[in-house]
Amino acid sequence: MASTMEHDRLFMGGRWAVPHSAARITVTSPLSEQPIGSVPEADEVDVDTAVSAARAAFDDPCGWAHWEPARRAEALNRFADALEARSGRIARQVTAQNGMPVVISESVEGRTPAVLLRLAAGLITRGPLEHMRARADGTGGTLVRQEPVGVVGAIAPWNFPQSLAAFKYAFALAAGCAVVLKPSPETVLDSVPLADAAMEAGLPAGVMNIVSGGAGAGAALVAHPDVDKIGFTGSTAVGRLIAESCARLLRPVTLELGGKSAAVLLDDVDVEAVANSPAFSATTMFSSGQTCWASTRILAPRSRYEESVEAVASMMDGLAVGDPFDPATQVGPMVSERHRTRVEGRIREGTREGARLVTGGGRPRHLDRGWFVEPTLFADVDNGSAIAREEIFGPVLCVIPYEDDADAARLADDSPYGLSGSVWTGDTDRGIALARRVRTGVFSVNGRRTDLGAPFGGEKDSGLGRELGTEGLASYQRLQSIFV
Repeated sequence: MASTMEHDRLFMGGRWAVPHSAARITVTSPLSEQPIGSVPEADEVDVDTAVSAARAAFDDPCGWAHWEPARRAEALNRFADALEARSGRIARQVTAQNGMPVVISESVEGRTPAVLLRLAAGLITRGPLEHMRARADGTGGTLVRQEPVGVVGAIAPWNFPQSLAAFKYAFALAAGCAVVLKPSPETVLDSVPLADAAMEAGLPAGVMNIVSGGAGAGAALVAHPDVDKIGFTGSTAVGRLIAESCARLLRPVTLELGGKSAAVLLDDVDVEAVANSPAFSATTMFSSGQTCWASTRILAPRSRYEESVEAVASMMDGLAVGDPFDPATQVGPMVSERHRTRVEGRIREGTREGARLVTGGGRPRHLDRGWFVEPTLFADVDNGSAIAREEIFGPVLCVIPYEDDADAARLADDSPYGLSGSVWTGDTDRGIALARRVRTGVFSVNGRRTDLGAPFGGEKDSGLGRELGTEGLASYQRLQSIFV
């Protein structure tokens, strides 16, 4: 378990500064249910201080935005080095705060930010940021320039606090922007080594700022007149509020929101082998189901429905539930007592709707503390029911029958969300054909495969815009055409 940590400063203007606010955020362990640390809770004055520092850094005529791409890339690579040196500490702090199994926090939270910084550094050195384009009428040329969008407000969630923050700041910094990052109040302790790494890397003062706070700090950041773009990952409900604010301000925004993705088992697979494979459990139950892209609706052929239900139940019954610091654990606690209560309410709702509870549904009997929920499976689920349409964000799956490939594609697409999905088949071409019929931002064939160089984001209620890859970099740039 990570040791208790207290911090009394906010990272603003390239240094640890005394906050205006006297309020504090206390982080509670989802395993022990005891406080494990606290940091200052930024108020509107603190947000303004951080944004002002970012504005001054961005507007500096000799500053970060005007550095040659190769020079910025060198700084980002140093930042990556500094984060890698702290990867173990970061991973442990993430697990201590949100209950993520340590094998995941080490492989994802401890490593992904450095990978993204290096990827973004490579992107900005591949080609020129401006080029001359022939005019459409053939009378001359137009100079088309890519410039940084300005000051970026980045708001990260609690489920993957380091990785999803890096989805934003790595590409924003590479573009030449200055960043104000607001982590979720549930996971603020790991922002301390992040700030220390930024200082060690020698980023110019004000280029990277971190303000810990709740909804009030987030609202102040979104509405601040000196912020030029918002990048947000979180719930659809909060995303709508941010989109409304940005629309009034005519401010660009990238939103990566919720999901209720489908895993389609085609009739040509060995259902038992697929359902009990590490790839399938990762696709459906990754990080205790507290994952936006998880395929939590299992679509099974009606001709093999009971076989599919039994196979998925076997997989869920075999998952190790317990201390997230135990390397053998596959399912840890929910992030908070409030979130566990919400997940349990969804389970009760599924029962009231008439779904068949196959396994789970309660709290693990072998654990006398911690905010745990048993891996839970529902069968005989209608795709129009609440448990099939609303994001639960916990270890809860449902199995829905379909008639043929066309019906499977229809059901997979019949969701207010459109973030992810998967199809499991012995015929890759057949899987790709089904994927093309589902309106989602990403889709995988035979397993959860992540490409940090490809665009990531959602459709419908799952968000606006894309992160990662060249598209993620472009979202933090603006275009200027100079007619010559």
